[in-house]
Amino acid sequence: MKKFKNKGNAATLKKVLHEIGRYRFLLFISTILAALTVFLQLYIPFLFGDAIDALIGKSRVDFGLVAEYSKYITILIVLNSVLTWVMNTMNNRLTYSVVRNIRAKAIRRIQKLPLSYLDSHSTGDVVGRVIADCDQFSDGLLMGLTQLFTGVVTIVVTLVFMIRKSWQITLIVVVLTPVTFLVARFIARRSYSMFRKQAEARGDETGLINEMVGNQRVVQAFGYGKTASERFEKINTELQEYSQKAIFYSSLTNPCTRAVNSVIYAFVALVGAQMILIGRLTVGGLSVLLTYANQYMKPFNDISSVVTELQNALACADRIFELIEEPAEVEEKPEELGSIKGKIKIKDLAFSYDKDKELIKDFNLDVTPGMRVAIVGPTGCGKTTLINLLMRFYETDAGSIQVDDRKITDVTRHSLRRNYGMVLQETWLRNGTVRENIAFGRPEATDEEIIAAAKEAHSWEFIRRMPQKLDTVITDSDMSQGEKQLLCITRVMLCHPQMLILDEATSSIDTRTELKIQSAFDKLMNGHTSFIVAHRLSTIRTADVILVMKDGKIIEQGNHDSLLKEDGFYSKLYHSQFEGVEA
Repeated sequence: MKKFKNKGNAATLKKVLHEIGRYRFLLFISTILAALTVFLQLYIPFLFGDAIDALIGKSRVDFGLVAEYSKYITILIVLNSVLTWVMNTMNNRLTYSVVRNIRAKAIRRIQKLPLSYLDSHSTGDVVGRVIADCDQFSDGLLMGLTQLFTGVVTIVVTLVFMIRKSWQITLIVVVLTPVTFLVARFIARRSYSMFRKQAEARGDETGLINEMVGNQRVVQAFGYGKTASERFEKINTELQEYSQKAIFYSSLTNPCTRAVNSVIYAFVALVGAQMILIGRLTVGGLSVLLTYANQYMKPFNDISSVVTELQNALACADRIFELIEEPAEVEEKPEELGSIKGKIKIKDLAFSYDKDKELIKDFNLDVTPGMRVAIVGPTGCGKTTLINLLMRFYETDAGSIQVDDRKITDVTRHSLRRNYGMVLQETWLRNGTVRENIAFGRPEATDEEIIAAAKEAHSWEFIRRMPQKLDTVITDSDMSQGEKQLLCITRVMLCHPQMLILDEATSSIDTRTELKIQSAFDKLMNGHTSFIVAHRLSTIRTADVILVMKDGKIIEQGNHDSLLKEDGFYSKLYHSQFEGVEA
């Protein structure tokens, strides 16, 4: 569980109000309608009071006047219902427009966040902020808008009507009102921190479930189920505790404020009865004042009844704004890279994930257009990190990387990455048709071009056996690992980029198919600058230059034959892989 930092909800509320301010017109209309509905709602008891006075007293019953008041009351009730419906419609539109914008901002921010953020936060936590937290926020915001608009207007208008009947009773109500505020504020402070912790625990739980369900085969294969259950039980217990405390504190608000309001109501009734006895108030007047006293206190009761939702909404909004305000990638220059030849120069490169632990230091490399560069070395030596730096997924700590004599920091990331084709050991396919997955980088590609690329990558064999061929809808779980990797290779072949990155691209393919793929890659790489990260050294014998990395540095460099003759680190790696075969 991440350590909770209580930043307070004032700053978050200010951000929410800023987002609401974008819809000033809807806010203005909703406020006007709230005022009208409240006025009508409070004017109706006024008419009831006059009607009651028209019925009380011997030989003073005026049925004609009662009938007239009844007609006015009926008309106002119908009108009030229509205006309330329109106001609620406006509030719905305002709320979901605000949530739509916030969710869109969150998605745009995720696309601009550095990989270091995504590496340090679980997928479930990030997804939970965009989906679950936004949903919780929308529920609380809608309820808050509905109650707050009408509540504030109700309080003001009620006081005006009450003063017209009796300023003494109005004064009693106003003097005792702050007690309700103090009680609600005391409880709300404690409930907010619990709701924030509840939201964080929910994000951790979502992340754990996502990991365990998505990798269930690995969990079962290594007997990790018991440990996973223990981890889940711990987080689930924390979520239960925070949820119970949050609900407990927030649920105290309503009964406590109602108790205070009942005391106020009793004072109004007691003082009003005394005023009737001395002739300073009528029975109808007291009836109206009791109704108004109840109406005046109702907004406080309503607001306190939704404190749970409001506090939960602010806690969720805080997590969403945290994501939106995360520092994006380093600002890029607007220059486009354009078409390139594939010349790459790396000079005095330095990079580390942990600033206290060096990974890559004083790295230098010159790659001419069309050169095939293989990168080998033990796990953790910096092979994949170098690839991430080439594509600017991470920013260098020192030194520079140039493509065709232009620093990659001087051009847009999109124009740089557009010139790379990447096939990774870990495959990714979207839920969609085969055509959509292959044409991911070139949506405008024709079926002829897609089929040609599929034949070159040897994926057409299994595609043509599918029920609808290119129109077959697939998911990530529908295909074998080898088939998924063939589709990823086909995707790159269709784009035909000037530079290629192959990170163990044939690791999930059988030996027979690998030979075909290697032949297709040879054709694809012809004249294109290529970087090949390989663990199986048999796949890189034809590379123009082999970089042997260890501890973030190039310790050996040359082609396959020259490195074997040196009888160094590469030679030992190579012979260790083929020792059993030669025996």
